[in-house]
Amino acid sequence: MDSIMQRDKRCIVTGYIAPLHRHHIFGGSRRKASEKWGCWCWLRSDWHNLADYGVHFNKELDTALKQECQKKFEELYGREKFMEVFGKNYLEDEIC
Repeated sequence: MDSIMQRDKRCIVTGYIAPLHRHHIFGGSRRKASEKWGCWCWLRSDWHNLADYGVHFNKELDTALKQECQKKFEELYGREKFMEVFGKNYLEDEIC
């Protein structure tokens, strides 16, 4: 499935166009669901997992991507479906 996070193939953080890694927003046991529902984005390799500021080592970035993805998912399918598929409300931690 196409990403619900972005249309263009470019790093969601920097806009850079290559080389890119596909990052599944909800990983681990939810990786397949991320793929199925389009909950992934493109990241430049360093922003993915090749630097300490990358999403796999940066809780703030990881949380921000999860929150943004949940918002987009809910616009398409609703909160109930998000909770059914992913089982956690990441917007509870949102800073207003």
